[in-house]
Amino acid sequence: MKVAYVFATDMAATYKLGTMILPQLESGSHGARVVGMMFFDDNLYVLRKGDPIGERLSAVAASRNILLMICDQCAIRRGLGEGEFHQCGKGEVRAVGTVDGVIAGCFPQLYAALASDPPDQVITL
Repeated sequence: MKVAYVFATDMAATYKLGTMILPQLESGSHGARVVGMMFFDDNLYVLRKGDPIGERLSAVAASRNILLMICDQCAIRRGLGEGEFHQCGKGEVRAVGTVDGVIAGCFPQLYAALASDPPDQVITL
């Protein structure tokens, strides 16, 4: 089974990703193939360059071809995106100050990025 995760609730990335999902991915025991992760609100902060969770996730994502996307509007608001709010949703905002492999976007970019290898389930945490 292929899954995509959406990190939308408070501390979902630091708690659920950092202490459960990521260790399972690293050990090969997760049980599903993860094709993408989308981060909203303060969950973006784990993807800052130098963050231990983000650096580990970046390595796993690169080796397993996992999409790492941050909400473009959330990124601009938190200093992790370069662009203007009118560019949100158009694929014109660029992720900055993040670990390797992170891109910024909105739902249109998420759908397009996952279209070639769509998940069987999307799990929102």
